[in-house]
Amino acid sequence: MPASPFSAPLAPETPARPAGSTWLPSWWRRRLRLSSDQLLLAVALYFALACNTRFLADALAGRTASQPGTWGFALALVTMLAALHALLLAPLLHRRLARPLLALLVVAAAVAGHAIDRFGSYLDPTMLRNVLHTNWAEARELLGADLLGHLLLTAGLPLLLLARVELVVRPWRRALAARAALAALALLALLLPLWASFGDVAALMRNQRELRYRVTPANLLYSAGRALATPAAAAPAARRVVGADAHRGPIAAARSKPLLLVLVVGETARAANWGLSGYARQTTPELAALDVLNFRDVRACGTNTETSLPCMFAAIGRRDYDEARIRGSDSLLHVAARAGVQVRWIDNQSGCKGVCEGLAQQRLDAASQPALCDGDRCLDEALLPALQAGADPARGDQLVVLHMLGNHGPAYHARYPAALRRFEPACETPELRRCSREQIVNAYDNALLYTDQVLAQTVRWLVSQQARFDTGLVYLSDHGESLGENGLYLHGVPYAIAPDVQTRVPMVWWLSPGLLASTGLDRGCLAAQTARPWTHDDLFHTTLGLLDVRTTAYEPALDIAAPCRH
Repeated sequence: MPASPFSAPLAPETPARPAGSTWLPSWWRRRLRLSSDQLLLAVALYFALACNTRFLADALAGRTASQPGTWGFALALVTMLAALHALLLAPLLHRRLARPLLALLVVAAAVAGHAIDRFGSYLDPTMLRNVLHTNWAEARELLGADLLGHLLLTAGLPLLLLARVELVVRPWRRALAARAALAALALLALLLPLWASFGDVAALMRNQRELRYRVTPANLLYSAGRALATPAAAAPAARRVVGADAHRGPIAAARSKPLLLVLVVGETARAANWGLSGYARQTTPELAALDVLNFRDVRACGTNTETSLPCMFAAIGRRDYDEARIRGSDSLLHVAARAGVQVRWIDNQSGCKGVCEGLAQQRLDAASQPALCDGDRCLDEALLPALQAGADPARGDQLVVLHMLGNHGPAYHARYPAALRRFEPACETPELRRCSREQIVNAYDNALLYTDQVLAQTVRWLVSQQARFDTGLVYLSDHGESLGENGLYLHGVPYAIAPDVQTRVPMVWWLSPGLLASTGLDRGCLAAQTARPWTHDDLFHTTLGLLDVRTTAYEPALDIAAPCRH
């Protein structure tokens, strides 16, 4: 059809843009064609160099660059790290799963590396179990700008490169043969440096065995597997009965008033900063003004809540430690309830870890106490109304456990009200790297001031109840905390190498005159007991003694008050 004289000339057609073309530079648009084995080797080398800086620094501590063997030992360690991860990943990397699996592992390794580098953590099975059972409120405090920056720096580029990888498809026989050859080479690369540096490696593993939990991400794969295989919080199908013969003794029968014993489980309070135990600062001024018994030398049976809480309520404890047996057996609370004591657990933390399974439990309701709660967390004062509401003499003898939020880090500043911001300047963020050690300690000590206030308020309320009950309070922290000593922060170091600040904890008693009289306890004798060393192992037997629960599971030698009972 002839063109109209009035129509405009048609513009020349624009050449079509090649498929896949974008604004990105041409070098980026090119795919990286690799076999899955080549990708595996690259990732293994990345893990060795980028995710194990703290491990290498610890392994080479005390050596200097001028020493002849330093560089050779460093090279041997890097080679063994790469070979180890190649061996671990070789059976897992199928062509279809390689990229998503490696992407997940790169991110996990970056997070683990941040925890190890920043807090000095050891990612053993117990710590991984802690992580798996951490609630959102706890986890969110660890998610900050420093973690985001670390992820962008450590994981961002590897993930971008991984996205550009195009895996080469090979016949399955050839792929299997190549993978077998790679595994053999990796095994050789692991054994040869080990043989060449056996003396150094053997000494390292003998003297610092815990360092294996800083080999990343091998520590994640091993520890997560162990933690998932033995879930801590899972209730056993049938608990092993402890104290089947538990019953009340003649002291309980002769009591004119019911007993109300409040057992307060502290969180992350360390004895080193406890004012009553000789700390340079008075972090316990209100308790110091009360007629309390302070025990100066008490050892925890774990360095994290997942371990300590079940252990401290168990009959066997740390002295004969058997985790499976502890978690699969009745706790102190079950034995007391079997003897007829009314048991309640009131929680402001992450649960009782199976200790109160099947018994009366109450978790703080943030909506009911908005003045003390922020939606995720409640200040520990919110435990007191719950305690008071259930205190009815008609219920008979009662054991009430208050599980405090206490000094749970790293957000120490969020554990106390503004009125107790006495030690300044205090760290006002959970990102501890932004604070000096002085600021971190100030915030931690302010949180201890608040624990002191809550305990004193509880004691004063128990004083007011003496017309209705024989009352008493026992406070004992679950574990301590590192505040930067030797580069360590928070807690969870394997028990065998844990510093004293993570295992020495405060313990305080207040016993009313009525309770002392009805149980035949001599207060002067109890005061002498405070100078002796005690452990979490003594809690089970001491509490049964205070409650006058008679059972063959009770051991008088582990009852702190037994020598003082007449």
